[in-house]
Amino acid sequence: MLEHLTKETFKEKIFNFEVNKDWKFEGDKPCLIDFYADWCQPCKIVAPILEELHGEYEDLNVYQINTEQEQELAAMFGIKSIPSLLFVPKDAQPQMALGALPKETLEKAIKDVLKVEK
Repeated sequence: MLEHLTKETFKEKIFNFEVNKDWKFEGDKPCLIDFYADWCQPCKIVAPILEELHGEYEDLNVYQINTEQEQELAAMFGIKSIPSLLFVPKDAQPQMALGALPKETLEKAIKDVLKVEK
């Protein structure tokens, strides 16, 4: 089961936006964050793929943020459509991808953006 982030756990594990103005990743390994909502059909298609990726990549954290419950986080990242996937490398700026992407595309981004191999 993927971990769901709240504002508090986001500040602890990803980025403490109340302390830092500039991006400073708080995590110990790269992560992929899925911004979703329970009513979103494409989100339901992506969810099992993310579960698979979570199991296949030892050096990757996969999180979910419910945009209905965490509206402040969704607004902070300018989420206008879901699913939106935020790729957060350990030592670089995060990158956003929109839509229900196929597993192969996600794997390529994990390799190219996050520099994580299976």
